[in-house]
Amino acid sequence: MHNHLVGSGPPPGGFDRQMAETEITPEFQRGWDAALVAACQWHENQAKKALVQSRRSRFPKNLERESEVHTKAAEMIVTLSPDDV
Repeated sequence: MHNHLVGSGPPPGGFDRQMAETEITPEFQRGWDAALVAACQWHENQAKKALVQSRRSRFPKNLERESEVHTKAAEMIVTLSPDDV
């Protein structure tokens, strides 16, 4: 069993160093962009769904807030880059 302490260097296998030196290939970038589009569309659809449900609900405020959260998430997702993760 390995006991890896915070601040004691890279974990076994040098994972941190390997990720820092990894180049973003065009193929990776296409996949990244496709994943962001899919996540953005999912959040936009969830926001629309929550708004429709709020119109049919006796207690619409929570659903309206849920819609706002999904809308904000969709807006923020497009600002992500592979360097953020």
